[in-house]
Amino acid sequence: MRVVVQRVTEASVSIGSEIAGSIGKGLLVLVGIEDADVDADIDWLSGKLVNLRIFNDEQGVMNRSVREINGDILIISQFTLHASTKKGNRPSYIRAAKTDIAIPLYNSLINRLAIDLGKPVKTGQFGAMMRVSLINDGPVTLIIDTRNKE
Repeated sequence: MRVVVQRVTEASVSIGSEIAGSIGKGLLVLVGIEDADVDADIDWLSGKLVNLRIFNDEQGVMNRSVREINGDILIISQFTLHASTKKGNRPSYIRAAKTDIAIPLYNSLINRLAIDLGKPVKTGQFGAMMRVSLINDGPVTLIIDTRNKE
């Protein structure tokens, strides 16, 4: 799994004219799933996300996690994170998992994050055309890939 994590003061996702999910202070997580991903990736990634110390403490130092600040998480599926742009000008998405693999893993990640965070996680809709709005705080943006755990 590959994720782009953004520290936000607010974020929302719309499908058509309706807001599917919105959060205040917390993490916007764009997640790309590939065929090689397994449940162990979910466990590791969820622990990493809820414990990632990228929120400021009283001294203004990034030393608090989303869980510690009682923040929220908005997770959005994004298969384009596994695009290959090595050849030509049209990206190839061959590494992105097909829906029969990706949807169960996506749902498992949402459920695990909710358990680890201690509250529900907001989401978009898998496979839908979505519009994401956010105010990036910092800006702080990180890329995490479960293939690079060490």
